[in-house]
Amino acid sequence: MAIKIRKQDALDYHELGQPGKIEVVPSKMLSTQLDLALAYSPGVAEPCLEIADNPEDVYRYTAKGNLVGVISNGTAVLGLGNIGASASKPVMEGKGVLFKKFAGIDVFDIEIDQEDPQEFIKIVKSLEPTFGGINLEDIKAPESFQIEDALKEQMEIPIMHDDQHGTAIISSAALISALELVQKDIDKIKIVVNGAGASAIACTKLYLLLGAQKENIIMLDSKGVIHKDRQNLDPIKAQFATDNKVESLEEALKGSDMFLGLSKGDILSADALKTMAKDPIVFALANPNPEIPYDEAIAARDDLIMATGRSDHPNQVNNVLGFPYIFRGALDVRATAINEEMKLAAVRALTELAQEAVPDLVSKAYGGKSITFGRDYLIPKPLDPRLITSVSPAVAKAAIESGVSRINITNWDKYHEDLQKRIGIHHKLASQMISRAKKEPKKVVFAEADNYKILKAAEIVLEEGIGQPILLGNQTHIEQLAETHNLEIGNCTIIDTSKEEKKTEDYGQLLYEKRKRKGLTYYEGKKQMRDRNYFGAMMVEQGEADALISGLTKDYPKTILPALQVIGTKPQVNKVAGMYIISNKKKTYFFADTTVNVSPSAEDLVDIIALTADAVKFFDIEPRMAVLSYSNFGSSKGAVPIKAAKAAMLAKEKFPDLIIDGDIQANIALNTTIQQSNYPFSALAEKGANTLIFPDLDSGNIAYKLLMEIGGAEAIGPILMGMNKPVHVLQLGSSVREIVNMVSIAVVEAQINEHMVIT
Repeated sequence: MAIKIRKQDALDYHELGQPGKIEVVPSKMLSTQLDLALAYSPGVAEPCLEIADNPEDVYRYTAKGNLVGVISNGTAVLGLGNIGASASKPVMEGKGVLFKKFAGIDVFDIEIDQEDPQEFIKIVKSLEPTFGGINLEDIKAPESFQIEDALKEQMEIPIMHDDQHGTAIISSAALISALELVQKDIDKIKIVVNGAGASAIACTKLYLLLGAQKENIIMLDSKGVIHKDRQNLDPIKAQFATDNKVESLEEALKGSDMFLGLSKGDILSADALKTMAKDPIVFALANPNPEIPYDEAIAARDDLIMATGRSDHPNQVNNVLGFPYIFRGALDVRATAINEEMKLAAVRALTELAQEAVPDLVSKAYGGKSITFGRDYLIPKPLDPRLITSVSPAVAKAAIESGVSRINITNWDKYHEDLQKRIGIHHKLASQMISRAKKEPKKVVFAEADNYKILKAAEIVLEEGIGQPILLGNQTHIEQLAETHNLEIGNCTIIDTSKEEKKTEDYGQLLYEKRKRKGLTYYEGKKQMRDRNYFGAMMVEQGEADALISGLTKDYPKTILPALQVIGTKPQVNKVAGMYIISNKKKTYFFADTTVNVSPSAEDLVDIIALTADAVKFFDIEPRMAVLSYSNFGSSKGAVPIKAAKAAMLAKEKFPDLIIDGDIQANIALNTTIQQSNYPFSALAEKGANTLIFPDLDSGNIAYKLLMEIGGAEAIGPILMGMNKPVHVLQLGSSVREIVNMVSIAVVEAQINEHMVIT
């Protein structure tokens, strides 16, 4: 499903809060006068002098080694054309975000108001002392070729124009995979390239390096087939001019093995596609609309192998599979260039990774269905966490072997570990949940639909294909609110519970039957069903919906009680508990119980430990659990340390395979250095804890709220654990994105529950 982008949503995303998408964050403490003196005057003089004596020490004492400049003059932006340097800045910031997210690389984006190639080259060349590498972006051809070639010649840091080489590398990997599937040799296939811009030229050049033959290639631009006898042909295009007598795309395609489109949408017809050779390979990479619609192409040829630039079709040729990891490998060996050997190494790494068994983590992120190498899986998925440990080492090795590295890597196992630490899987948790949810959307009841945030979240849930929203509330009010805010919720189901007299009676009877021996009368049951939390919970209980989301505007206990009375807990679960996922820029942690149990006993904590362990495993992460107190293994006396130690002991007995220890202080649980020095016997000494079990609600609730407000952490939650069906109670004031994240988790839970029942 294609994502619909509204103008105002995009503008709000970039404007609200702190304008833009990036910021500079200090990496050292700056809390005392000594810190300031070390960071600036007079302490900063010492590294300056060291670098003056040995310029390579700039990599020791500054951020240069992990800093890439994303540089553009805005002459060819995202298909928007020459919109200027300032207008290109949102794109360059976006590129910086991707570098950071996928490879842990810091970025300064620089927009240069200069279209003259020679002047542009001078400016970028002068920036060499600042950066460890340069990513050129959105510069029009043919100037982009001239600029990149000159900078590569004049500078001794890696330079890459991603518009050219990123697409070339990813599509080359897809081509190798496709040729292997259809058992064709690259030196024998006939290739038609529609488009002669920077990307098309770079792709074709790389195909030649892989073995394609120039005489087997026909290239077209906006004027038609590029013939050798064409007048005023620029030198770049002239490299691929043909003496073949074909005059049109349709003629060129007859009997061809591959079509590469980097032009514009809807220029390739189904009839022309039918004239291609057996097992045709079609890479229709124009965005947002490919050269031929995917469904139309598949319908025309059942032997077709197809790739596009879109995420809603198989085989997305997405540059994010390449540039973060290529620069990561280049930076890590201080490469002086990104050469052809490094590009080819990236191609091979992507191809090899696609043919490896896909781990459950990736399959679940894309719906849980089996993903195997084949016509619909030529290249890895963008959310595959193995990309950084596959592509980056391959690029680094190629740099070393080709003689462009300044340093050598000898311990490759340690390098792999370092790469994983740079980003961690935590960055992908939310996106993985959303991807899984979209594969099998479920019906989600929103009990507070008379709220703008809820309606906006419902709109996103509907449009992204995460679920089918059911909105409870006054229909007139909901529709007016949607109209006021230009929200498209027409395909959402709206239920005005105040008008559902028959349903209220039926639901009241059902609640009465459930709770008549707990003092509830039928009249009270019917009355409670006028509360939308009770009504929504009963919809889920009766299978009329799959999950319930509420709590944005009400206290937590008032929201959770109806769900407990109507839906109840899972079998063998004694109590429910709440968990938050807390992420900082380095790691992800799981906090429990943060929302439900006020003063749990040691036995209660064991139940909470069991629920939390299962919840962490739900995210494909092994829980390493610390039962917290103000003591370390009995170092201090008191009720809390005794309770924590007893809970840890009971949990170990009940769940012998669980990695757990306590009582232990929070900082010690996370600090492996202190543990290995003072408490080497701890089960957490080797890797530290990632799951923190708090001794009471006070400590857990205070801890996560402090981290969110002053610790710079991001949170997903609260995740309600132990319910028989998916129910999640929102934090008061949750953002729209936080609501969408909770919906995606609820949908995935519903998917799992359904499959368990079927099984």
